[in-house]
Amino acid sequence: MTVVGETSPFSNLDEFLALPRVAGLAVSADGSRAVTGVSELNAKRTEYVTAIWELDVAGEQPARRLTRGAKGESAPVFTATGDLLFIARRDVPGAEGTDEPTASLWRLPAGGGEAVALLDLAGGVEAVHAAHAADVTLVTASLMPSAADVADDERVRALRKDTKVSAVLHTGYPVRHWDHDIGPAEPHLVDVAGRRDVTPRPGGGLREADVDLSADGRFAVVSWAVPGPGASIRHELVRVDVKTGERTTIVDDPGADLGAPAISPDGSAVAFVRESHSTPELAPRITLCHMRFGEEFTTVAADWDRWPASVAWTTDGSALVVTADDAGRRPVFLVDAGDSSVTRLTNDDFSYTDVRPAPGGVLFALRSSYAAAPHPVRIDRDGSVTVLPCVEMPALPGELADVSAVADDGTEVRSWLVLPSPDSEADTLAPLVLWIHGGPLGSWNTWHWRWNPWLLAAQGYAVLMPDPALSTGYGQDFIQRGWGAWGFAPYTDLMAATDQALRHPRVDATRTAAMGGSFGGYMANWIAGHTDRFDAIVTHASLWALDQFGPTTDGGYWWAREMTAEMAERNSPHRSVGEISTPTLVIHGDKDYRVPIGEGLRLWFELLTRSGLPAADDGTSPHRFLYFPTEGHWVLAPQHTKIWYQVILAFLGRHLRGEDEELPDTLG
Repeated sequence: MTVVGETSPFSNLDEFLALPRVAGLAVSADGSRAVTGVSELNAKRTEYVTAIWELDVAGEQPARRLTRGAKGESAPVFTATGDLLFIARRDVPGAEGTDEPTASLWRLPAGGGEAVALLDLAGGVEAVHAAHAADVTLVTASLMPSAADVADDERVRALRKDTKVSAVLHTGYPVRHWDHDIGPAEPHLVDVAGRRDVTPRPGGGLREADVDLSADGRFAVVSWAVPGPGASIRHELVRVDVKTGERTTIVDDPGADLGAPAISPDGSAVAFVRESHSTPELAPRITLCHMRFGEEFTTVAADWDRWPASVAWTTDGSALVVTADDAGRRPVFLVDAGDSSVTRLTNDDFSYTDVRPAPGGVLFALRSSYAAAPHPVRIDRDGSVTVLPCVEMPALPGELADVSAVADDGTEVRSWLVLPSPDSEADTLAPLVLWIHGGPLGSWNTWHWRWNPWLLAAQGYAVLMPDPALSTGYGQDFIQRGWGAWGFAPYTDLMAATDQALRHPRVDATRTAAMGGSFGGYMANWIAGHTDRFDAIVTHASLWALDQFGPTTDGGYWWAREMTAEMAERNSPHRSVGEISTPTLVIHGDKDYRVPIGEGLRLWFELLTRSGLPAADDGTSPHRFLYFPTEGHWVLAPQHTKIWYQVILAFLGRHLRGEDEELPDTLG
């Protein structure tokens, strides 16, 4: 696959950051309307503001902007009657107080007119769930445990605010998630029509829950969180009666997490995914399941060696619509719940998300790849794909190739290889940057705005993005190869992929760097301590000392299933700090709760004091530490994203090209 652009916004960070970004998709019950969110930079270039745009489902006319709120709109959903619901931070007419508005629920009538506020809560609205065939809408909203009801929540919040109390008393685990503290408020399901709490006293059950509302609005199925042994959390399936609030556990599997419930159109069954709990010896496995209410659940397509990522039903209930990682792509599959047959519907080089079934076997979705940013499409019954006009796709400054290598044990390891345009560096060979994905259970198969290889390609670098052991989309055995052995098969796979890329006639084998984030940062750290073949290392939000990381991350129980003391001893990068002789750029955000800041701080100190390339007596060092006090696991603020890329490009330029390290004035 080759895509070449003579001019592109990837040569200029300001132009790149200003590119509009498409995310989210909603389709009306009759399939006649579809909308998506388009995010653009605000005037100060400090945050993205999302507006809702209507798409032409025939794929002929340009998209039309529907909303223009100063702070944007999100989470569009169509009601059964065709009205459009969305969440927005707007002043609600008649609301008291002068505080900043919370995220409230708004309705834009199907026949046109102005949007009207439907629900304004003190703690805001977090998600919307509308029935497809009934006038029933639920929202996910956080309420204080001591509040008597939805209305009383405002009093309790005001009490904490007026007395400046921020303390939270925990009785269970976890206490943090990604970049925010948990509690004291906890998510509930609230019926919009009556401002009524449908899930009183949820006990944390709705944290990070998947929710599906039946077409007739009578009940919802929720992946309900329940405590497990060893401060763990697991998810069972719970049926919630919307009218009475009665909760019934319908599937309880102590050895697995159950999620992504999808209720059949006739309300008689539910499909879901099951993720088995791992052990130190055995990786988890994700399978597709089906259950008729009142009966036992069954595994669907048990022999299908792929992990379902999303699940929906065709509107006639004849098949399940499933996406799954597959060899660097994420196709759409149709799965028969009765005979377990699996049919691949899309056969291109794209990954599909936000798949929304419509009548007549039509599907709408967002798709992307490393050759194209996310964009909306219509998928017809025969698998043909029509692009729905939305935002202009940026031209790319190079070529994308699918390459493969053979690991030491004979396993094929495939990668994406990004090459700069031939004229970008005249006749000069391109330095190679090895990019390692996070997860570790994941794949380089979809467009990334935060980790975008085309920005490096525009500067003349080649970028290699391999899927080593532990990557999804290659079968269970491929994942198992790296389970409990992070520093072994994943490492040797990465080295085999790098060796293969360096044979490319346009790649300079004498100038290389390795970089990654999260687990990818872990691998960058491991590489730094086990080979000196690279000229520079960039490690973002990375795991450094596994015995320290395990108990301090926001979900320690998940990692503890694999990360025994023996595994941590065998695979921890910090034990090889004395062997690190490569200049290393460390990047970490203080609000990172998935890989806590202690990992970055300890890595930085030990690089300066114990590595094979320590700081000199005058304090100077070839290593660098880029610290973001207000960012979490991801660097999200546009102004910080710009600095992130500027520092990385300066670091690579110095060590791969001998350039002066020119840093932005914004760093002081």
